[in-house]
Amino acid sequence: MKPEFEAIPLVKNADKQQFEITIEGHKALIVYSEKPGIITLIHTEVEPALEGKGAATAVIEKTLNYLEQNKYQLVPRCPLVFAYIKKHPEWKRIVSKDFHGFDEEKNG
Repeated sequence: MKPEFEAIPLVKNADKQQFEITIEGHKALIVYSEKPGIITLIHTEVEPALEGKGAATAVIEKTLNYLEQNKYQLVPRCPLVFAYIKKHPEWKRIVSKDFHGFDEEKNG
């Protein structure tokens, strides 16, 4: 994550079911669904003013850290989150044992 994003707080907006960061008045967010102990990340989105600036990576990294700190298991349905975890396989440690997307890709 770029240093300028490190101090920006992550907000878990339960009403909208999304994790959000706000940068200069613009949002980067990840839509999620939640079951006890498991969060499925569905879609990552950044407002046009933030595109190409690393905001998507920042919200993904902050969300993964939040999930780990709060002992959630992750189901990475969002293609960006899935791709991030492929590049950073150490994050597989929080992926739900019931999610087999990485295994299927390897064997397929």
